[in-house]
Amino acid sequence: QQHHQPFINISMNERLSGQGTAFAIGLLAGSIATLAISSQTKSQRSTTHTPSEVDSSSSSQPHQSSATIQQDDTSSSQQHPLPDEIRSEMLSRNSLYFSSPTNNGMQRITNANILIVGLGGVGSHTAHMLARAGVNYLRLVDFDQVTLSSLNRHAVATLQDVGLPKATVLCNHLRQICPDGERLVLDPIIKMYTGNREKDGAMMDPPNGGEWDIIIDAIDDVPTKANLISYCAKRNLRVISCMGAGGKSDPTRVHISDLRSASRDPLATAVRQKLRQLGKKEAKEAGIKITNGSGVANGGWLSCIDDDSKLAVVFSSEKVVVKLAAITDEQKAEGMENFGAVDNMRVRVLPVLGTMPAIMGQALAAMALCELGEKPFSPVGAERVGRNLRHKLWQHLKSREKKLEEKLSPCLKEGSANVTTDGIYIGTIQIDPDDVEYLMAELWKNKCALSGERLGTVLELHRWDKCQPARPNNLVLMSVKSAHKFEKDFEELGDGREGVDAHVRRRVEARLATCVLDAEDL
Repeated sequence: QQHHQPFINISMNERLSGQGTAFAIGLLAGSIATLAISSQTKSQRSTTHTPSEVDSSSSSQPHQSSATIQQDDTSSSQQHPLPDEIRSEMLSRNSLYFSSPTNNGMQRITNANILIVGLGGVGSHTAHMLARAGVNYLRLVDFDQVTLSSLNRHAVATLQDVGLPKATVLCNHLRQICPDGERLVLDPIIKMYTGNREKDGAMMDPPNGGEWDIIIDAIDDVPTKANLISYCAKRNLRVISCMGAGGKSDPTRVHISDLRSASRDPLATAVRQKLRQLGKKEAKEAGIKITNGSGVANGGWLSCIDDDSKLAVVFSSEKVVVKLAAITDEQKAEGMENFGAVDNMRVRVLPVLGTMPAIMGQALAAMALCELGEKPFSPVGAERVGRNLRHKLWQHLKSREKKLEEKLSPCLKEGSANVTTDGIYIGTIQIDPDDVEYLMAELWKNKCALSGERLGTVLELHRWDKCQPARPNNLVLMSVKSAHKFEKDFEELGDGREGVDAHVRRRVEARLATCVLDAEDL
């Protein structure tokens, strides 16, 4: 209490000189609450906890016994409950953002279960922000320890944390943010993910028989990263993954996309290759043919490479501007195999500007929170659509819709100017050329929504539901081949959607549901 009192006295004197009485009363109430929590924390500080004690509500205690969370005099990782009014005020700004009369997104966040694998420069920033945002359960996985060289980018580690497990250090800090062990459940696992059930144990099992809402991949090793992504893809687990942050510095080049679109990223390239190797090996053993090695055509798990609703990646399109550090004479003399943290891991030192992992880690957290809170954003792709191409697509759409109107106008329902007796809508299109770029680059990522084909093939916009007007939330980007089949099915079946695979149709309609152009559409 003596530590906090001088701060409060100075703050009060400054605030009261020129501020209203109401503000002073509010500040005094907040200060009293802060002192009460500080006093309660200090009285409990003498107790030492193991991870299973820190997270008594976790169902994952068996694999926590691998290490004890180490405490020091400045740590406040002991648990004690927070009053509802204090916790509510802590999360008030996020609540204002995510909650509305029709959407209780904040409740979904505070009930969420998230697994983060990799707690270095990227993962530590992600975990830090998710804990501050109110996520209920965080399983934090990393085998490594804090080193002196990692202090330039780790979110919370200090000099006295060097030598401690990253999971331990992160839990100690996050517990100071929220000492309530029921409102923030921390489940540290000081172990390397291998993909081997015998070695990993219950690492990938969700808590309390529930489900993972999101899995965050912040691993920087190619085989391990590919193993985790393939594990999740086979089980339809939502993954948000970070690609390479080393050797780059430009924050304006950071993007979120599907894995195939991640350009100028050596780690993304290597992961794609590794995933295709895994997929082809499994397909060969099972006697299954995988088209283009991507799995798109047959709906295999490798379709995650092209589907950002399964696997979204944060990457930088900036060209790497610095190389790996040279191999030292000592490494050459003693053997490179003696310098890795574990077997088969990289031993070359990667130059890292600390700002890049932080930015990319925060991007992971932002996407996770907005998905959980049902306020998802649509990342802008790195590719731009030229003005001529935009106008061409707009004109083609306008021409097709005009021909359909001329063909079906004799069949208009009595008393209606736009709806036929079969319920088909005819009329002018309700977009302009500027809307085309949004539809192509942001909504459909410059690829066919049905087949996954990209720019390089001819793409067109087609009305998805013929009973609705040609509005942005009813226009789908298709290749000429897919569009021909779609329109043929419309002629023969009365609805082109009937000929679309069920899982593709669900994906397209989920994407259309995210289309928002104007504030009044919210």
